[in-house]
Amino acid sequence: MTGGPVALDVAPAPAAVPPGRYGPLGQLRSEWTKLRTVRSTVWSLVATVLAVVGIGALATAVTAARWRSGGFVDRVGFDPTARSLAGLFLGQIVIGVLGVLVMSAEYGTGTIRATLSAIPNRPLVLACKAAMFAMVTLVASEVLTFSAFFLGQALLRGSTPYATLGQPGVARAVAGAGLVLTVLGLLALGIATIVRHTAGALATYVGLLLVLPLILQAFPVSVQHSVIRYMPLVIGENMTATRPDLRDFGGAALFSPWVGLAVLCGYALAALVVGGVLMSRRDA
Repeated sequence: MTGGPVALDVAPAPAAVPPGRYGPLGQLRSEWTKLRTVRSTVWSLVATVLAVVGIGALATAVTAARWRSGGFVDRVGFDPTARSLAGLFLGQIVIGVLGVLVMSAEYGTGTIRATLSAIPNRPLVLACKAAMFAMVTLVASEVLTFSAFFLGQALLRGSTPYATLGQPGVARAVAGAGLVLTVLGLLALGIATIVRHTAGALATYVGLLLVLPLILQAFPVSVQHSVIRYMPLVIGENMTATRPDLRDFGGAALFSPWVGLAVLCGYALAALVVGGVLMSRRDA
């Protein structure tokens, strides 16, 4: 008895990623496309340039023009590096706006549903969004802070004392300023993931950055000295100072610049983790 060839049904190997869905690299490319094509990114970066570089140039130019007529106290307490980075304060607000819009805009327009349909793994969506935002923001922030420093010192040179990157604490202050902007942007993104509404997320971010230090002033000095070191605004200002004796905030003991940055990173990480958990549990 002879038999013919036996046909074997071999099931095709399952695709690594189901058709119509993206893996991590695809999601990163998608986030890059969103960042560079939406108008909010362009306008936010333009506003950051005006804030960080423009205000820094204005502050150093005014200082150079008024140096000879300035008082002794102003000259003794002069920090040329911090003066050229005077625009960091407003830059922190602008970069926070961008961080909020990166997430809240998708919830506002409803496009988050399409994103989550393409990638059901919601923590992966948030991780890719945060990673791409961090890369873009870090590059832009470092370019702006170093540009503000070099322009500011060029305006100061010949009229006032000026700083160079080789002086103690200067390179740390300039590079650290860019890191502070990046981490605060991630904090804003995490807040937006939790709140999901642009206005509410912006109010929360600005409240943490600006309102909390004002509220703290209503408490006794002992409480202020214990809490002020944890304020994001204070951490940012301390990072840009090359002379710690000029930024004592009424005698309060502050964290060292890098320890303060680590605390700030902890805030951002906590906001992103909470946002990721809520994002996984809530409907889009």
